[in-house]
Amino acid sequence: MDQVPGSPQGPQDAPSLPTCYRHPDRETGVRCTRCERPICPECMISASVGFQCPECVREGSGTGHAPDASRPRTLAGGTIASDPRLVTKILIGINLAVFLVQLRVGDRFTDSFDLIGRAYVPVLGDVEGVAEGQWYRMVTAMFLHGSYIHIAFNMLSLWWIGGPLEAALGRARYLALYGAAGLAGSALTYLIAEPNQPSLGASGAIFGLFGATAVLMRRLNYDMRPVIALLVINLIFTFGWPNIAWEAHVGGLVGGVLVGYAMVHAPRERRALIQYGACALVLLAVVVMTLVRTGQLT
Repeated sequence: MDQVPGSPQGPQDAPSLPTCYRHPDRETGVRCTRCERPICPECMISASVGFQCPECVREGSGTGHAPDASRPRTLAGGTIASDPRLVTKILIGINLAVFLVQLRVGDRFTDSFDLIGRAYVPVLGDVEGVAEGQWYRMVTAMFLHGSYIHIAFNMLSLWWIGGPLEAALGRARYLALYGAAGLAGSALTYLIAEPNQPSLGASGAIFGLFGATAVLMRRLNYDMRPVIALLVINLIFTFGWPNIAWEAHVGGLVGGVLVGYAMVHAPRERRALIQYGACALVLLAVVVMTLVRTGQLT
């Protein structure tokens, strides 16, 4: 799925998009407004009109911006990093490390940190859950997994989807998107699912990345069919496979679409305000859902 920028455009006789002059494996429909070379999202730097390539910016494009504004930026306004997948690698590492702890410690560790509304947990010998004031479970459950297949599927999805998205958004915005989508999935699960139904996994956040990727591809006028097909397949598994918390998937997807839209469509003049404001609104919805459900269970 990290072929986001290079999907086939249609019938074989249809003209293909040019490729980025710095990344020949990535097709793009955007050109530098100064030299007119094709540039991919990683190479796009916001100018007064359109986008410019890193070389034109370094040579002095005369945009009239402050020095900070001439630094290479991603499509969403983030700083272009030397390792565009660093946050994705860290997230995968954290998930794998927590899974190893689960294997080592056993059910007592998992039952202490998975998402559960309110129920008696035999391993812990007490009534546990978010309704008991354990709000941290909405975060910690995002890093727990129930089996080798579960974590393998989620981590492969995170690598395929997350890496290109991190490169397009920048590290801070990507991490904000991941967290907001994951919490939205946890909140909807807490609100709708049975209070004694445990839930765990990074799927909510990953579905948020799916949603944001679809928004990004639409913004860049790429072929939407590959990501839509993959999303439909995942939704079929979500609703057709037993023991899957569909609430987390749907909540994460909605949160990811909302935040992703703000990330890639925010006007440059108020970019940070709109982007992080959208994250704040999603978090506000998370808090409201959590308070409502807690009131129902206590």
